[in-house]
Amino acid sequence: MAEVVVGVDSSTQSTKLEARDIATGEVVGSGRAVHPATSPPISEQDPAVWWHALSAAMDQLGDVRRRVVALSVAGQQHGLVLVDDRGEVVRPSKLWNDTTSAANAASMVEALGAPAWADRCGSVPVAAFTVTKLAWMIEHEPAMARRTARVMLPHDWLTWKLTGEHVTDRGDASGTGWFNAVTGEVDQVLLATAVDDPDAWARRMPRVLAPCEPAGRLHAHAAAVLGLDERVIVAAGTGDNMAAALGLGLEPGDTAISLGTSGTVYGVSVRPTADRSGQVAGFADATGNYLPLVCTLNATVVTDTVASWLGTDEAGLATLALSEPDRPDQPALVPYLDGERTPNLPNATGTWAGLTRETTRSDLARAAHDGVLCGLLDGRDALVRLGVDTSGEVRLVGGGARSAAYQQRVADLLGQPVVLPQPDELVAAGAAVQASAVVSASPGVSELAVTAERWGLRAGTVVTPKSTHGAAIRARWERARAGGHLDR
Repeated sequence: MAEVVVGVDSSTQSTKLEARDIATGEVVGSGRAVHPATSPPISEQDPAVWWHALSAAMDQLGDVRRRVVALSVAGQQHGLVLVDDRGEVVRPSKLWNDTTSAANAASMVEALGAPAWADRCGSVPVAAFTVTKLAWMIEHEPAMARRTARVMLPHDWLTWKLTGEHVTDRGDASGTGWFNAVTGEVDQVLLATAVDDPDAWARRMPRVLAPCEPAGRLHAHAAAVLGLDERVIVAAGTGDNMAAALGLGLEPGDTAISLGTSGTVYGVSVRPTADRSGQVAGFADATGNYLPLVCTLNATVVTDTVASWLGTDEAGLATLALSEPDRPDQPALVPYLDGERTPNLPNATGTWAGLTRETTRSDLARAAHDGVLCGLLDGRDALVRLGVDTSGEVRLVGGGARSAAYQQRVADLLGQPVVLPQPDELVAAGAAVQASAVVSASPGVSELAVTAERWGLRAGTVVTPKSTHGAAIRARWERARAGGHLDR
């Protein structure tokens, strides 16, 4: 029987996994189990639910489990997991979208200055970053902090449950705010903004594995719980955005635009980035390269909301948006309905501009899609300003990528073709690529690209532009965002 690898996507909402034939990449099994919902600004989960969800999702593979030779876990970035010297979780994990540490983030940036943060770790921290959550813990729950023997990210904790090894990878570690992906070390100057004894806390951090370095083999208890053989190799794992890049087969020069409730735009760069404005997070990827990324808070939630205002649903709004041709003087929506992360305007509100009595429902529907996309394309422009090569393919992913309006409008606004990738579960697919690489006859970062090519992960449907007004519409949106008057 053909050997199989498993890629795990442990997100805020659920655990999803794919079992893939190691030779062909064919999906031969899958599983899914939900996590309890969270309610920001306080967003916490007990890591035990991730383990139970992984077990439940793995059960759905059935007999396929007998063929598994390796697995890898990709997890939601930035979450803080604290474990004591008995191996018990100290408290529920604060997740990426927990914003209770916003004041800590502001004081930490003020203490060192944004340029120092960007230069030392590639990013200027906001409340999402792990280092700010650690500072919050030490300030507000010092007894819990004193109990802590190990510090982990969500994917680190799952890897530890699988192998007993306290390890991480450079991709996920680059989102903590205390790790320098260029030197490969914990930056104690940054860590000192959160803790009193940075040397002691540095010893509580996981060992950073090299790309394609395995974490170890399943220990007996994990193998029994998951129904797997103890000889299964566990890869280093990584963060969800880094795994998605693997699942896309992204190469230097390529850009991904991801449309979920929030949005991201990122590209693979051979050089590190340091954006002192804080707009671009200078993450590392899972291959030894870098993954500069911009995150916006308002994406498909905007079109869902405007659809409800117009008495329709997501599909109906997409039909409306494409029912009339665009024009350079159409209305604009600055879609900061929940404030905004990039730019950092937590108290902002949304704004319509350029409305007249001739404005149609189609205009409003198209402006809603365009407002989301213009914010993300502004992020792509920020990558270019940092010297990131964006001359390759543009790939549209996430739940919003299923919308015909988002597909067409991103091509129109960019004025270039956009690729819709084939895999739906990109994070799980990328984790499976990583798992495949650690059992290859020649393990190494080149094997990641070879596997993505062999599995056909770069294939997709191409959407071409139909409008010539993209540049004018983007410029009009920029004026609206700056508070400028929009003429007819």
